[in-house]
Amino acid sequence: MHASSLQFKLTDFAIAVAMTFLLTSAPPSNAATRLASPAQTQIDALSRASAAVVGIQVTAVEDARSARSLGQERTGSGVVIGADGLVLTIGYLMLEAQQIEIVTQDGKMLPAVAVAYDIATGFGLLKPLLPLRGVKPVNLGSQQDLKTGEPLMVVTGATADGQDSDVSMTQLVSQRAFSGTWEYHIDTALFTSPPVTAGDGNHSGAPLFNQRGELLGIGSLLVADALGENKRVPGNMFVPVDLLKPILAELQRSGSTRQSHRPWLGLTSSEQGGRVQIIRVSEDSPAEAAGLEPGDVVLAVDDSKVDTLESFYKKLWARSSPDAPVTLTVLQGADIKTLVLKPQDRMLSLKRPAGI
Repeated sequence: MHASSLQFKLTDFAIAVAMTFLLTSAPPSNAATRLASPAQTQIDALSRASAAVVGIQVTAVEDARSARSLGQERTGSGVVIGADGLVLTIGYLMLEAQQIEIVTQDGKMLPAVAVAYDIATGFGLLKPLLPLRGVKPVNLGSQQDLKTGEPLMVVTGATADGQDSDVSMTQLVSQRAFSGTWEYHIDTALFTSPPVTAGDGNHSGAPLFNQRGELLGIGSLLVADALGENKRVPGNMFVPVDLLKPILAELQRSGSTRQSHRPWLGLTSSEQGGRVQIIRVSEDSPAEAAGLEPGDVVLAVDDSKVDTLESFYKKLWARSSPDAPVTLTVLQGADIKTLVLKPQDRMLSLKRPAGI
């Protein structure tokens, strides 16, 4: 990659952060004399962090269920978090992968193997089969120290077609629970704005750093409501590394977590005005087998009323076995129906990459 170009961007970012800090914490007369030291400290910290970012290139198996929504070829980023070269990324990049390659910042392609995929958080772990020489792992930060409006850095990895690693400046705008349409929920997520522009806006797996160069989260989505409260402010959702810390050892040991072995129905749903409405039914899924259709409204799970995606998912997942039958009460057209579904263990329904 062009090191001078990335260093220039990091310098701009660090000076902007330092100036913000100085203008809010010191008298204006002291700002000029105190700028150089904080800026250089931040440049050094952010340079170390950005040096740990890699590109990720994935080819999924031909019959991968995930290829229908994610595509056969996937490109994104990851960041080295282990001295052995362990890379953290967003799991959907490496889902059902046939081939995984890491793109280093000097443009080298290294074969890699999947280590773990966690459905519950969305994190993925992989490891290069050849050493990542000269790359030091980043330190893990915490969302507990974050404040709304704090300037943050996002770095995207290099790509196989020659695009360099790149940097975006953003800021934290909210921290809140997030429910995905695809049977996914986390109790806390980080939302930033403006959206990532680095790497042509490819946020997938891109690491989010604070001004100390500590890793805060991994890029998952482009969102239209980063502020929440039904306000249309574009930005990104990051999965916080706080969710990784308690499960990292389990992921490395077993390739997944206990929470990942949960019931899966094969629904894409939306939440509108206190109603959970189905917008898509996956082919060859438990939902399709039971006769669920787009437009149906889910009223209850096992006779317990649900009116949000969060309540729907948590009722579904609060079961002793991932494949135990579940009863859904749904509004289908003008009729209220009771349907019994036989969920699948999502982990067992996927084509497994080598190494998991």
